Amino acid sequence: MTVTTESSTPAKQSGGPVPGRGTTTRAPRKGSLAPPRLAERARDLARDSGDWLHRVRLDPQGRWYERIHQDADHEVWVISWLPGQSTGFHDHGGSSGAFAVALGTLQEHHVRSARDVGAGETHAFGPDYVHDVRNTSDAPAVSVHVYSPPLSSMRRYDVDSTGELVELAAESAEDW
Repeated sequence: MTVTTESSTPAKQSGGPVPGRGTTTRAPRKGSLAPPRLAERARDLARDSGDWLHRVRLDPQGRWYERIHQDADHEVWVISWLPGQSTGFHDHGGSSGAFAVALGTLQEHHVRSARDVGAGETHAFGPDYVHDVRNTSDAPAVSVHVYSPPLSSMRRYDVDSTGELVELAAESAEDW
């Protein structure tokens, strides 16, 4: 089982905050869970899929996702990915998070790097983390995502010709 944890880094490095938002790592908000705890929760749920696997759907129109738990401290989402489906570059509105791949392989992209995250692997990150997750394999994938505090907003980004993140849109939880 591989668990990686990322914190905020400058935007020119992989997974960093958006330019102009600072380069210091924010402490988790009071009542929120730290990335290592989120990774543990995601890993445990991915390993024990009996309670949620029957809910998973594969949708050729786009990623299927369902929130399977939410309380004051955190929320849990299950996402299915057909080959070629992706999130696009996004942040998590100041929430920390983790995802574990239950089935298949996903690829996590940063502005200047990428890495595969396979079944049984977990990745955790702090607030201000920006990435794009995609299924570049030939087979479906399923992942478990845990966020703390629960997501209230997300911002979507593109990468300009100089390799910098450019904010495209902001979404609130009501949009999902």
